[in-house]
Formats: sequence, structure tokens, C-alpha cells
Amino acid sequence: MAAAALVPGMPQNQGLYDRANEHDACGVGMVADLNGRKSHDTIRRALTVLRNLDHRGAVGAEPDDGDG
Repeated sequence: MAAAALVPGMPQNQGLYDRANEHDACGVGMVADLNGRKSHDTIRRALTVLRNLDHRGAVGAEPDDGDG
């Protein structure tokens, strides 16, 4: 088991999430409902991802800036 999987407070393996793939780095975010449901919550979570990644330029808003 990877050391990151032993960190308290990490979610349990579920759906496409596997704690063994955790590591310290920021990069991309993905939000989806695996059952295809449309909801305001999905949009809210996607906006949170964009805010959290904005510092890297990973939002794709300006292709000449950032490292994302």
C-alpha cells in the first residue's frame, strides 16, 4: 500500500477513485456524475475545481500562460 493511502482523512476507494494513485501534486480536476444525472451540484463542484486550479493556469483560459 502506498504511503499516501495511510494518511488520515483520505476517502476510501470508490468508483474510479483509488487511494493508491494519490501523490503530492496539483494538476487537473475532473467532475462527473457516473450515473449521468444533471445537477447544480455538479456545476458547483466544477467551479470549485476551476478556482482551485486557477493558480496554475490549468483552466485553459489562456493557452500562453501557466504550466497546465
